[in-house]
Amino acid sequence: MAFITDKQTTEELSLLNRYQPGSVFSLFNKTVTRGGTRLLEHMLQRPMTDAEKINSRSAIFRWFQQKAVAFPLRAEEADAFVDWWDGPAAKTPVGGMLSLLKKKTLAIAVRDERYQRHAEGLKAAAAILRKLDEFVRALAEKGEEHPYRDKIDRLQTLLADRRLEKFRSAQFSFRGMAYYTHLLRNTLHKQVEEVIQIIEELDVYIAVSGVARARGFSYADALALVYGVENVLYIDKLVHPALTGAVGNDLRLDIRRNLLFLTGANMAGKSTLMKAVGIAIYLAHAGFPVAAAAMTFSVKDGLFTSINVPDNIHLGYSHFYAEVLRVKQAAELVAQKRNVMVMFDELFKGTNVKDAYEGTLEVTRAFAGHSDCLFIISTHIIEVGEALKGMDNIRFGYMPTELIDGAPQYPYTIREGITEDRQGMMIIRGEGVLELLRG
Repeated sequence: MAFITDKQTTEELSLLNRYQPGSVFSLFNKTVTRGGTRLLEHMLQRPMTDAEKINSRSAIFRWFQQKAVAFPLRAEEADAFVDWWDGPAAKTPVGGMLSLLKKKTLAIAVRDERYQRHAEGLKAAAAILRKLDEFVRALAEKGEEHPYRDKIDRLQTLLADRRLEKFRSAQFSFRGMAYYTHLLRNTLHKQVEEVIQIIEELDVYIAVSGVARARGFSYADALALVYGVENVLYIDKLVHPALTGAVGNDLRLDIRRNLLFLTGANMAGKSTLMKAVGIAIYLAHAGFPVAAAAMTFSVKDGLFTSINVPDNIHLGYSHFYAEVLRVKQAAELVAQKRNVMVMFDELFKGTNVKDAYEGTLEVTRAFAGHSDCLFIISTHIIEVGEALKGMDNIRFGYMPTELIDGAPQYPYTIREGITEDRQGMMIIRGEGVLELLRG
């Protein structure tokens, strides 16, 4: 079953935008090849809901992280080979030779560059196969069992083909170019495609594991949500992956306490903490490293967030109505008995305080009753927390504000309980707003 999420969730968490600095994709995209970049995007777009597959992928990343191996290819030669490989292929050796002869004639007559690019692509292919052969030999010589052993063995078998051995050391005369072009594009087409696929996988595994090693990320342990396994989410020293030097926080949610009711002042770190949780859950389901010291989770059906709900002027939606529709979408998933993680930051900001209080209270109560799901709900309305204290399955946490020399400071560490911070007017006065207006 596909992992359930939506565009708003992925955008709020800055997960997939390859052109956005600070996005999760850009954080991990240290790939060398274009194919590796596409594969990385494909992996991130498709989190998994099978614990065995999740743990299998994370084990591969972990092994490459421990080995600290470098990707053996340069971007220029990899791109030259792929560009050559993607070119048109003649069906017969004679047809291939005639096509190559035409390119060579045009190169001499009008300085057409296709013949030169063809030669460079073929040379790049030979260089790549030589480097790959050295790379897999070095890994295979260690003789250890590891989660990527089957692929390494398969690559070694493919490269051991005598025809590819000769190709790796060939001198590319015109006749040799024609022969090896037909050999790679036709005779050994499936084998070469498989080699390219493994190259792209190696690129992703080495790039992502390198980021994890440099930033001190770890790997989550996925538990299949079956009879006898509780609905759990345990994270130690969680941080937002885009931040450096961030303060780590621990989180404990399970079937006994499945909802975190989070309070705290603006700038205290509530939204950042919720985003960090959402990113960790998403990455963990993709088998990727997470920005935490340790993480154990039961596999979820999906992830649903509401952190920055926009109004919709084209449909005539107010901010409040957009919030209500977002809550309804989450309620539909929960009502369908989907085992999802749901996070709402500042419920019902777009209405008056009385409606916001009643709405937050009733929605929180209703969500908390679904113990097969996990929830985080934050609010400024701390009176809601007081009204919820009788519910045993709600965990109360807050992000504190500390006054030091009359100025607010934010430790960014979650604490048990409900905040008592009421420092809004102090900040307003501290910024001299009233004095300016009274001027």
